[in-house]
Amino acid sequence: MYCGNCFRDNALVSALRRQGHDTLMVPLYLPMTLDEMDTRGNSPTLFGGINVFLSQKLPWHRRSPAWLRRWFDAPWLLKWASGKAAGTRAEDVGDINLSMLRGEEGNQARELDELIAWLKGQGRPDVILLSNALLTGLARRLKSELRSPVIVFLQSEESFLDSISEPWRTRSWEVLRERAREVDGWIAPSRYFAGRMTERLGLSESRVRVVNNGILLEGYPLEPRSIVGHLSPTLGYFARMCPEKGLDIVVDAYIELRRRNRVPHLQLRIGGGCGAGDEAFVGGQKQKLSDAKILGDCVFAPNLSRAEKIAFYAACDVLSVPARQSEAFGLYVIESMAAGTPLVQPSVATFPELLEETGGGVLYAPNTAGALADALEPLLGDLPRLRMLGELGRRAVRDRFTDATMASGTVEGIQSLLGAGVGAGNTTGAVPVLEVSHTR
Repeated sequence: MYCGNCFRDNALVSALRRQGHDTLMVPLYLPMTLDEMDTRGNSPTLFGGINVFLSQKLPWHRRSPAWLRRWFDAPWLLKWASGKAAGTRAEDVGDINLSMLRGEEGNQARELDELIAWLKGQGRPDVILLSNALLTGLARRLKSELRSPVIVFLQSEESFLDSISEPWRTRSWEVLRERAREVDGWIAPSRYFAGRMTERLGLSESRVRVVNNGILLEGYPLEPRSIVGHLSPTLGYFARMCPEKGLDIVVDAYIELRRRNRVPHLQLRIGGGCGAGDEAFVGGQKQKLSDAKILGDCVFAPNLSRAEKIAFYAACDVLSVPARQSEAFGLYVIESMAAGTPLVQPSVATFPELLEETGGGVLYAPNTAGALADALEPLLGDLPRLRMLGELGRRAVRDRFTDATMASGTVEGIQSLLGAGVGAGNTTGAVPVLEVSHTR
């Protein structure tokens, strides 16, 4: 399973270091699965996912001997567990989520003690960054023990929390709103999501900054795409292969376009994360395509490497990820644009903001297969317009959505929230940063 938050965290830490900031990355729960160079260095995986689970389900495990807990944190065992995590659904982990939000009052208090004991041996950071709001329960103890301010990134927590079954959903939102008062500041990846979470968490607007996500551009094309099209026009989808991201909407729109037969030889390419929990759903989509007798014109490409991912985007003439949930950003949007491939996205969540800022695609409404097909059909028949939109997006990403701009924006956001004096004692101007990454 590939996690968008992991990609963002990893790219941010790497860029912060290149800009001279002393940054320590600490993965939690499970080993990170990445398509870029891992930046965690020698940091262990703390809050090991197996111990977190057992501490929740078995009260006696909270007092188990240290040797047993170390065994459950063995890298090979956590790697095995990470293969199972892709089948985990939000509605099944409501109790653990609530316990984690309660921090030192939750069932993982011992794991929190172990995290703090390890961090104390690493030196005091000027600021601690928590990867997303689901880790807010750690803030109270981190601030008191390390005597450092805590800033939390906002990254797609809304859809996760809203997917939890009751009573855990309501209680999780209540505890998160309470714990949010203990955080020194927040960084959101889009204006849309900043507004959503400011309202839902009761935050003061003065405590929130917007810093767009960015990506490493190494390997992406430096020149505009050729005006010469592919032998067969290609519609693409790249995200986790699940209903929440709208894979079935893309498949149904493709079937409808093939039924209309106004775009000759149209192909479909589907890429992205596909774990054990997604296989039945993906199988259902393949069956629909088979029933329509067009499965042979479709390619399914799960769990690609970085080079394969870039090549995937470049092989598509247009991309669509019609997500049903409240997307905080959507890295696939800027990845696709970086390859010169425009998007057709529903006019919801952060998509209007991103496409209006970049010019790299068009919007449609409502978020149905029919409306998507209606929006795609004229574009697929107008290659010059597709290339023009793709080039606008490619230039915008190179100008404003790189890992370097994300890192510099993060430092500016930190200094704006905490005061310009942060890091001033360092002759290089660097800000010592501790990034705690929630990998699952």
